[in-house]
Amino acid sequence: MQYRKLGRTGLQVSVLGFGAMRLPVLDNDTKKIDEKLAEKMILYAIDKGVNYIDTAYPYHGGESERFLGRLLKGGLREKVLLATKLPCWSINDSTDFDKYFTEQLEKLQTDYFDCYLLHALDKESWKKICDLGVLEWCEKKKAAGKIKFLGFSFHDQYSVFKQIVDAYDNWDFCQIQYNYMDTNYQAGKRGFEYASRKGLGVIIMEPLRGGQLAEDPPAEIADLWKNFSSARSYADGALQWLWNQPDVSIVLSGMSNMQHVKENIASAETAQPNILTSKELDLYKKVRREYIKRSPIRCTGCKYCEPCPQKVAISSILGVFMMNAMYDDLKRSRTVYNKFIQADARADKCIECGECESKCPQNIKIIKWLKEAHQKFYVEDEV
Repeated sequence: MQYRKLGRTGLQVSVLGFGAMRLPVLDNDTKKIDEKLAEKMILYAIDKGVNYIDTAYPYHGGESERFLGRLLKGGLREKVLLATKLPCWSINDSTDFDKYFTEQLEKLQTDYFDCYLLHALDKESWKKICDLGVLEWCEKKKAAGKIKFLGFSFHDQYSVFKQIVDAYDNWDFCQIQYNYMDTNYQAGKRGFEYASRKGLGVIIMEPLRGGQLAEDPPAEIADLWKNFSSARSYADGALQWLWNQPDVSIVLSGMSNMQHVKENIASAETAQPNILTSKELDLYKKVRREYIKRSPIRCTGCKYCEPCPQKVAISSILGVFMMNAMYDDLKRSRTVYNKFIQADARADKCIECGECESKCPQNIKIIKWLKEAHQKFYVEDEV
């Protein structure tokens, strides 16, 4: 296993982290973790040198923390860096900070957290918890030894990311979505580089876009992969693109079977910074362009079209449409549309006023694509 520094913390962390968000389950029930298999997977990973375990309050309907608490109690707890996250969306009063934190300590059967994150920060949740005194609360927990290192995970635009990084001088690390396709998405490459310059450790989530970058791609993209000097699986190629960057501290993988664990550990054992040639890096750019060409629209996520008078989540819906076109993943696209876009913000709420189209710098026929997106993705049973 290869190890790197986590920013300025002094911690030596395995380049591969075990994300406990997609553990194997029984009967297709996300709350019923297949504990025997999950235990084998995690113990194998720890034995091979993985020392960072990541969970969160809502994972597996709250069962991820409980499972890890049972698994890690005793000697194993001291072998890993345990990370979990505050459910910021559920915080409505300053007393909620202790309420959830105490519950998490109990579920994970521990007295402290090595790494604690403010979960899924965006502009609104950040303002809310700041007004409630979250940073002062965190400082007290750190002083008491209950939190060793503090960070946040993020889901919003770069400008918001920069604001959060600059708001507090004692961030230890951040967690962002980043992969060779999502270089301009959310915090993106700019956020990654900015956090690194500020001394934060950078932990990567969604390195494979929920598995999309590990699947067999369309023929034209598969042909491009044949030009790499070393034969790589699609998953290994995506991971190596990240590990090639020296300031990537940890790449989190939500592994759901033993094959994933073994393959990702094999990749991690060869992870080195700056080993990809300029020709190989150019190939990733070509692959990205080929994926993007598959979409009939080119939404950049600038959000000039928003806010919509009817509160339609225009850029998010167009993003789902593009995702489906690029990766041919209708199942995931429908899940995202029906479960993560609020009912009152879906495309069927569009009244065709045209205000968004007049503001779009890409001249996208937004009304047309909103209609098509709703027709393609809305499934009543999934709501």
